[in-house]
Amino acid sequence: MKIQNPISLFQEWFQAAKKLEGAWADRMTLATANHAGRVAARVVLIKEVSDRGFVFFTNYESHKSHDLAENAQAALVFYWPVSGKQVRIEGTVEKTSRQESESYFQRRPRLSQLGAWASLQSRPLASREALLERVNSFDQQYPGAVPCPENWGGFRLTPRHIEFWEDGDGRLHERRSFSLNASSEWESERLYP
Repeated sequence: MKIQNPISLFQEWFQAAKKLEGAWADRMTLATANHAGRVAARVVLIKEVSDRGFVFFTNYESHKSHDLAENAQAALVFYWPVSGKQVRIEGTVEKTSRQESESYFQRRPRLSQLGAWASLQSRPLASREALLERVNSFDQQYPGAVPCPENWGGFRLTPRHIEFWEDGDGRLHERRSFSLNASSEWESERLYP
């Protein structure tokens, strides 16, 4: 029996969530751990989903980037409350190519581009005014096209495990798990709620 590709199933759920959840559909929790095992989680935006994996973008000097440099294992969680669905994804993360990062950066709104230059992400900030002054400074420095900073780009999580959860009455939820086997083929099983 042919197992459904979990990426295709995710894309079906994601498209449905976009209609029901609106702008919140593309929010996901990213969990990382550093070399010492300290775990951290935060919400980031998914920007691409394909058979190659799940892509998000960030400052490469952020806490999450440092964690991923030390430990390339990470997990994602999508939760869509209106849809009553959740997807958990575990896998290995690597940087996207420079070309992919620059291509996406050029599609961002100008203020977001300037913010990527202005933000010393995760470092202490004296005041909101100091951040706005940095944004204004880079706006003057780049009156035309804004180049992609070297310390900014994407990460792609290549999944090895994906679990789909759907809300059920009386907490009798539907759970379906997909895992890659030694032959890099997806195997699936149902799970108790």
